[in-house]
Amino acid sequence: MTTPTQLEIDIIDPAVYERGGIPHEQFTWLRDNDPVHWHYDLNDGVPGFWAVTRHEDVVHVSRHPELFSSHTRTSMYEEFTDDEILLYGMMMLFQDPPDHTKNRLKVNRGFTPRMIKQLEGHIRDICNELLDDVVERGEACFAEDIAGHLPAYIICELLGAPPEDRGKITEWSNRLIAFNDPELNGAKEEAAAYATAVFEYAAELAAAREAEPRDDIATKLLQPDADGNRLSIEEFQLFLLMLIIAGHETTRNGSVGGMYAFFQHPDQWERLKADRSLLRTAPDEIVRWTSPINLFRRTATQDTVLRGKQIKAGDKVVLFYGSANRDERVIADPFTFDIGRDPNAHIGFGGGGPHFCLGSHLARLELAILFDTILDRMPDIRLVSDPRRLRSNFVNGVKEMRVAFTPTARRSR
Repeated sequence: MTTPTQLEIDIIDPAVYERGGIPHEQFTWLRDNDPVHWHYDLNDGVPGFWAVTRHEDVVHVSRHPELFSSHTRTSMYEEFTDDEILLYGMMMLFQDPPDHTKNRLKVNRGFTPRMIKQLEGHIRDICNELLDDVVERGEACFAEDIAGHLPAYIICELLGAPPEDRGKITEWSNRLIAFNDPELNGAKEEAAAYATAVFEYAAELAAAREAEPRDDIATKLLQPDADGNRLSIEEFQLFLLMLIIAGHETTRNGSVGGMYAFFQHPDQWERLKADRSLLRTAPDEIVRWTSPINLFRRTATQDTVLRGKQIKAGDKVVLFYGSANRDERVIADPFTFDIGRDPNAHIGFGGGGPHFCLGSHLARLELAILFDTILDRMPDIRLVSDPRRLRSNFVNGVKEMRVAFTPTARRSR
């Protein structure tokens, strides 16, 4: 790549990701030449931001919330109003310690490895149910018919919500993350309206669980633990919003991106067919390769220095996980898709620190079971048309990916 001028670097325009996915050529140049890069903003008159692209630096920023805050202006790239920040500031995703630590402890008890392991049979049933809906046809849209429904079905299972709620949870997630894509939404104000619908749903669910406790995560979070800690109704509403956005989109786009990676690297699909033990390491490589969440932002709390750059208090600092996950300084041969990679130093679940992904165990389990089920029931799955990507700099998403396979019968019931 020739040396670009500042205006030739554009790693933030959603259209860049819609056209070609993660702009790896630009990120490679930045990691080598300007790893903490001052980038212009998309909006005229709005200050730019520091683009952090190396693995080591993303980890450093992630692990120092006292210097780089998730709370001050939220952890989203878009700018929110002061009123919005006041509301969303109660969400764990937008908190710093000690508030984040306190709320994380309340939620952790619902996401222990033991709790997640109990879901394994349910997840396998859900994967088979989704494949039952398409196997007789011999063709499907992998993004819509399979990956798009899987996380919502599992979220309903986690919450003990009725199966008929799956559709609206899928719809809410699609609309909430797609306000840069006019085909799906196109207006930040509309996304806010969907968030309100989630809040109303969460309040109704909380009231139902308080009246009739069940053996599900919703009940666990709403009931006091041994120390008397529990989520308030408002905290539960924001937790559900976070779960629908982060829990849904990471798994959905990891699934689609993972399937597409196998299409691009058929040797790895054959390798997995021959050795299912690779389902232990494949999910982490899929997350590294696809980086379903491309970025989060932080705000500098004080003047500091990063990689020799003078960062001022109040500056916007954006962490690019898609770049860090291809950093040759930390990950050997990072442009090779290797489902047996072990150890795998990716930071697709976050760069450590307080915001390491709460649902990482669940995401790995979902990916492993989904691909295990596909290997069983449609091993000759093949690509029909290239993916149509989401117009988003936040989620590395796919709206459509047509696939074909040998038709088979539904499972006997």
